Amino acid sequence: MTHRPALLLVLLLAAQTGTAQEANGPVKQNWFDDPFFQLSSGLPACAVPEGPFYTAQERRLQTHSRLERGTTCWLAGKCADSNAYRYDKPLAPKVRAVLLAVPGVKKSSVWVVIQRRWVYLQGCVPDAALARKLERAARAVADVETVVPDLMTGTRGKPPYPVASPR
Repeated sequence: MTHRPALLLVLLLAAQTGTAQEANGPVKQNWFDDPFFQLSSGLPACAVPEGPFYTAQERRLQTHSRLERGTTCWLAGKCADSNAYRYDKPLAPKVRAVLLAVPGVKKSSVWVVIQRRWVYLQGCVPDAALARKLERAARAVADVETVVPDLMTGTRGKPPYPVASPR
């Protein structure tokens, strides 16, 4: 019985912490552990992408479609693995290395998300030519199915990708 006040205090503190986090908006995290990394930071005014971060509710909604999309690749004979998402972690260092070798990449601010063999390039580049070079380089990596170039030229205007919420 002497532990009940301590337990009550722990429960109250946990409830308060949850409430404070929810007051600032739903907590988002990378539930599926998708590769997400910043490649370069040469245009610091570039809007930071949201990345593969989801609320618990969004995670529940994503789960079924991710299972379906991951298996479709295998059923279509395009993947040796029965889940296309299993390619992502081994792809990440290969994609990073290839993109870092593109001349001029350090003058941009680019983030990469990899999901089911799809490479999403998000951020800002100084010119359209660099965006094309980055897209071509990512497409050349073995096991990359497609590349989505969500890159904008410069830092003005609305980004073509979801932007991270200020924390």
